[in-house]
Amino acid sequence: MTADGDPLRRLAAFTPARIALGRVGASLPTREVLSFAMAHAQARDAVHAPLDAAAMVGQIQALGLPTVQVRSAAASRGEYLRRPDLGRRLSAPSVEDLARLKHPACDLAIVVADGLSSAAVHLQAGPFLAAFTRHAQARSLRLAPVAIAQMGRVALGDEIGALLNARAVAILIGERPGLSSPDSLGAYLTVNPSPGRTDAERNCISNIRPDGLSHERAAFKLDWLVGEALRRGITGVGLKDESDLVLLVPPRPRAALTDDS
Repeated sequence: MTADGDPLRRLAAFTPARIALGRVGASLPTREVLSFAMAHAQARDAVHAPLDAAAMVGQIQALGLPTVQVRSAAASRGEYLRRPDLGRRLSAPSVEDLARLKHPACDLAIVVADGLSSAAVHLQAGPFLAAFTRHAQARSLRLAPVAIAQMGRVALGDEIGALLNARAVAILIGERPGLSSPDSLGAYLTVNPSPGRTDAERNCISNIRPDGLSHERAAFKLDWLVGEALRRGITGVGLKDESDLVLLVPPRPRAALTDDS
């Protein structure tokens, strides 16, 4: 028992989870009821708000990265939420646009998709890419234009990566919002992308946001995973994230990744 008689109060300072809320009779205090209602409204807004593709183009091009815009096969936000399968496929015009590029072979295609939180993409994708670009330059990665995808699910990256002739694809996507994290970004990496790849064949970096995994730390993890994925030709359950071990040993120069590395 703590000095103030409530052992949960100290624990509440270490987590945004709703613990030690207190009570008034058999009910929650009014402030906690209002806080829950606000968090629920923010989560709903994150799910329903459309992606501002023009703003994302501006953010990403300001980093010196070329972009291309695509859409999934979902015709509207409502259909996208009701039909996850449509969010995993490109629209026919987008397929034609990417095929028309005839993009040469590259190491990595990056996709930025709204997913279930456009707010997460607006807030986190730019800073994350700024951090990751420095790693990509140090590794001499050949990058495809960043694909900005509206109403996309994770698997949409596989089709985009294949059309851009990429050895691997990383999709940055707004995660399903929780009641304390409506702005959380996820990054999914898949080597040898093609339609039909499963979730077991991807690596995931989750909770990218200032109150979760920092942009710099997430970029470091993705860089490590990309390097190992291209070197070993695997992602998913066969590739364990051991990036934290790198911090325990002296760094060594990183060689550029070639097709036969």
